[in-house]
Amino acid sequence: MSNDIKPKIYDLEERTAKFAEEIIKFAKKIPVNRVTERIIPQLVGAGTSMGANYCEADDAESGKDFKHKIGICKKRRGRQNTGCGFRQPRCRN
Repeated sequence: MSNDIKPKIYDLEERTAKFAEEIIKFAKKIPVNRVTERIIPQLVGAGTSMGANYCEADDAESGKDFKHKIGICKKRRGRQNTGCGFRQPRCRN
């Protein structure tokens, strides 16, 4: 019996492209109103910039340049995870 388990390959370029596609699909479902007309472009911009930033880091000219550009990706990812500093209002009953 052989061990046919293959290690997972984390293709960040593919994953960030898929993430961007999902963000765009999601954004298209959001009803447009006075509040969301400003937030939707921000969401799409933040969701699609991760892939562009990763590709730029992947094309870095040196190890130091790569670390710097990946650091930018991580910093911007953090802003996405926190909703760019916005918190969803809580409903009080």
